[in-house]
Order: sequence, then C-alpha cells, then structure tokens
Amino acid sequence: MNARTFPPILCIGSVLWDMIGRASGPMRQGADVPGRITRLPGGVALNIAMALTRFGLTPTLLTAIGRDAEGEELIAACAGFGLVTDHIYRPDDLPTDRYMAVEGSNGLIAAIADAFTLEAAGARILEPLNGGGLGHAEAPFTGTIALDGNLTAELLAEIAVSPAFAAADLRVAPASPGKAQRLMPFLTRPRSTLYVNLEEAGLLCGAQFDDASHAAAALVAGGATRVLVTDGARPAAEAHPDGVISLAPPEVTVARVTGAGDTFMAAHIAAEAGGLARDAALARALAAAARYVSGENPQ
Repeated sequence: MNARTFPPILCIGSVLWDMIGRASGPMRQGADVPGRITRLPGGVALNIAMALTRFGLTPTLLTAIGRDAEGEELIAACAGFGLVTDHIYRPDDLPTDRYMAVEGSNGLIAAIADAFTLEAAGARILEPLNGGGLGHAEAPFTGTIALDGNLTAELLAEIAVSPAFAAADLRVAPASPGKAQRLMPFLTRPRSTLYVNLEEAGLLCGAQFDDASHAAAALVAGGATRVLVTDGARPAAEAHPDGVISLAPPEVTVARVTGAGDTFMAAHIAAEAGGLARDAALARALAAAARYVSGENPQ
C-alpha cells in the first residue's frame, strides 16, 4: 500500500535526545559495569513517528523543541527521517528536552525523562489544531492522532474533552508507569484506544493483574472504548466491549528495551490503517516489537 493511501496522522508529545547506556549482561541497582552509551533522537512521540515511517506512513509532529544547537540538530534529524516538522513549536528561551536510561540484559534499570520544555510549552504545541493549519472548530482534524503522556495532566485532561480532537481516531500511550494515571480522562472518552503495559493497566484500575487479558477486560469494564495491554515476553491482549483477544509475542533474545512499546503501538496503528483485522493487527504489532527488541530492523 502506498503511503498516500493512508489517512493523515499526527504524533503529539515528546521529541528529544535519548542518552541510553546498555550493558551486555544483567545489572542490579548500584552496579558499575562496562557497556555502550548512545545518543539518538527519541521520545515517545518521535519513536512512534519513526516507526510509522517504516510502515509507509508520513506523520506530522506536534511538540516543542528549543532553538539551541541540540534543537537544530534534532529538527534536521526528524526531517531526515521523512517526518513533517512544519508545525513544531520552537521556543527561544527553553532548551531541547532529553531522556537518560540505563539498560541491562535483564531490562530497564533506571531512567529519567527531562521533558521540561514540552511541559512548559503546554497548549501552544496544539495551536495548529485550533486554526493553525491542521484543523479548526468548524472542521476538526479527522485523521489518526498518536498522543503520549509526557504532556501535563492538565493539558491531557483538556485534550480529552477538546472539540479539536473530537473527530480524530485517538491512540494514547502513557510514556511510563509514573505517568499512567494522567490517562484517566481517556478511559471514558469515545474513539480512544489506550496502549499500556501490565503495570500501567494496574495503576489505571487501582488493582494488580496476573495477566494482560484480565487487565484489558478490567479497563473496558471501567469504561474504556478499547485497550491494548502488553506484558513483556508474556501474552498481550486487545479488548473492547465485544470481547478480548490474546496472543503471545515471538520468543527473541533481548538486545534493547527502550522504544519497544512505541514500536508496538506504531505497528498496530499501521496494521489497522492497512485494513488488518483485530487478531492480525495484534500479531503484526507483536512481531514488530519482537524484532525491535532483538535488535533487528522493526520492519
């Protein structure tokens, strides 16, 4: 399918520099081990957008990026990936955001997301949807929107009821367990699909779950239109009021962790945009995430 046949898609949220330290073996808190440190364009919204381009889509980014040297380099990198950067908010007085993580073969050890500029920019990043070229009150945006939870809780709550988002196919991810509860306003919003892991599902429900299927069913019972719940190497689930489906991801050797959930979400969006049914779309997303985790190209 040619990229021109896909509906328009926006990726809204964090676009920053990832600083990732990876050790080849398992790590524990306080460990000091050899490894590799990389600096790459990242952030949930950008990770999703980059993955979408590998599936033939051309996303538009809505975010905040400073006008410092790191920001100019990041804008150039985004354009090089084939992403539309024309509508990004560029403050003169704020630095470009950064993310720092440490990973071992046993997964993510620790991470800090410095999304100060995105949070400070607030609703200014959404101006293109309010008469700024991508939509307005009489003709709101009607494509797909991938939204991440790095926005402030207040702004996310506004988005959940905003007319500018009312006609969109809204796909929402929390960005991290620490920000999962920011998604509460979307639990009862029509035309919303939530992408969470098992821990995040538990935080949204105020409960603990043994598996993704029970977590997904509980979220839908709580009012969610549709949810996808992942659980690492264990089976994932997709649920809406018509029922729950569950599939196990392919078994792979873990080479990286950061960005796997974003790849899963992007692959699922692309699969559905291509017309795949529920079970096939979930299988395609799990396969893409597994390839990413193994270190292979997500395609």
